[in-house]
Amino acid sequence: MVSSRISFSVVVIMALVAVFLSVFWAAANGSTQIPVWRVAQGFFSCPFVSECGLTAIEQQILWDIRLPRILMALLTGAGLAVTGAILQSVTRNPLADPYLFGISSGAALGAVVAMSAFSGVVLSVTSGALAGGALSVFLMLMLAGKSAIQVEKLVLSGVAVSFMLSAFTSLVIYYSTPDTATTLLFWLMGSFSGSDWSDLWLPFIVITAGSGLFFLFGRWLQVMQLGEDSAMTLGVPVYRLRLSMLIICSVITAVLVAEVGGIGFVGLMIPHIARLLIGARLHRVLLLSLLIGAMFMIWVDMLAHTLLNNQVLPVGIVTSALGSFFFFIILKRRQGR
Repeated sequence: MVSSRISFSVVVIMALVAVFLSVFWAAANGSTQIPVWRVAQGFFSCPFVSECGLTAIEQQILWDIRLPRILMALLTGAGLAVTGAILQSVTRNPLADPYLFGISSGAALGAVVAMSAFSGVVLSVTSGALAGGALSVFLMLMLAGKSAIQVEKLVLSGVAVSFMLSAFTSLVIYYSTPDTATTLLFWLMGSFSGSDWSDLWLPFIVITAGSGLFFLFGRWLQVMQLGEDSAMTLGVPVYRLRLSMLIICSVITAVLVAEVGGIGFVGLMIPHIARLLIGARLHRVLLLSLLIGAMFMIWVDMLAHTLLNNQVLPVGIVTSALGSFFFFIILKRRQGR
């Protein structure tokens, strides 16, 4: 394995450097090209001095347009990746991610209802997404019933809830006005365009707090990899722990869906890449998933801006295309085993 040849600290340092360089590269490239060295100069001097090597227009492009979008992409990738790692851990299902469990579908339904009813007020959209995420978890657990402790039935319940809530989302869009329906459809595809500095605080706080709880309960989560019976024998409250992790994952997912729309497959792909690099120890997978997810989403956003001339492709389309191919590879590997 790769993890036997490269130490964990080296991989983390390389990932940190890659994220750092990705931010600089994304800030320099776009419809208006800015040399990387001038971007670096602008990062470290423009906030403090007026003469920093950038023109007024370049400063506006860098600080008001590109950096908020890049940081939103970074937070989204990190949040979805660490959420997918936790869901795969607590269910011991390598194909688990927020979309499989219906969390994203519930958050999207709540956000769509809020946008239709309250004209897209940010607080209403966020509240609606949180309510929808909570509804999806409630329906999933209610459908699983007393069998919620069993991973297979919990996963099947999540899939059923996902399809049901997606159908209600389509129904809301169908009965919306043409202008509202167009806005909702584009929003559901996912985009970081229009992100502002004020939009970053809530995702940052939620992802930081959620990741801290994931690391805090990392030992219990690692024990759950041995199976429910073994974990309960060792004193781990399996059902309450799994429920708590599902709630935290739903909150993170709902906040991100409210900000950027529906972006799928990130929580599926990134944890697998992290395990391939450093093995299956959970705290290592979580840390590397945060870094790789952040870097991955920055590059996906750049790809979405460059694939079409004078058009920005929705980010969700790019991640779905990559994720479906990755999903196919996972299935073929499992069949080979």
